Amino acid sequence: MKNKVAIVTGGASGIGQATARLFAKDGAHVVVVDIDGEGAAKVAEEIGGLAVQADVSSPEDCRRVVDTAVERFGGLHVLFNNAGIIRRTTVLDLDVEEWDRVMAVNVRSVFLMCKYAIPAMTEGGSIVNTGSGWGLKGGGNAISYCASKAAVVNMTRALAIDHAKAGIRVNSVNPGDTDTPMLREEARQLREDWAAFEKDAADRPMGRSGTPDEIAQAVLFLASDAASYITGSALVVDGGGLA
Repeated sequence: MKNKVAIVTGGASGIGQATARLFAKDGAHVVVVDIDGEGAAKVAEEIGGLAVQADVSSPEDCRRVVDTAVERFGGLHVLFNNAGIIRRTTVLDLDVEEWDRVMAVNVRSVFLMCKYAIPAMTEGGSIVNTGSGWGLKGGGNAISYCASKAAVVNMTRALAIDHAKAGIRVNSVNPGDTDTPMLREEARQLREDWAAFEKDAADRPMGRSGTPDEIAQAVLFLASDAASYITGSALVVDGGGLA
């Protein structure tokens, strides 16, 4: 990743924050993007990167993110579409507005960021999209999240087909339960005790939930030249949960 320019959305916390740190450690120039501008600024200051406050469901903001990265660092090589939200409900309890917001942040953002980032990848590049184990199988009380992540996984395959000849690889990383602020937000939405929720999340062959750093390592691999012959893949990183 040395001297490569990388955009990380949802970079203020969780998997995005861990990945921004790892990219920078590996030599990349990192643009940390988040709707939480203060959080993004803290991460960018720590790693010597650039923070951009943006709503990645907005076409204008997505274009601005890409333009800023290119203007500041002279190009773009890696895009990590990681911004996401979750609503833990069934279809009966989900408001239309909530459905639209989940789709805007989880799916529309990937479309928009790719739309503006791909033309800037003049020397080829790598795109990694955050899917989920629930993008590959169903899950309870999470209809909008499951639908959105399934869309991300298949959109990744379509993007990989369309842009391979331009030297752009597109893959998805699909975590299982990972100890992030979002996981704790799920427990809150379901009104479950965190200790009990965490124990349930650890119910997988490896006997624990993942860490943001572990997911970041998988993202780094897919983003880097070490994965030069991998495109259109859905890499599962979940401690054996889907198995």
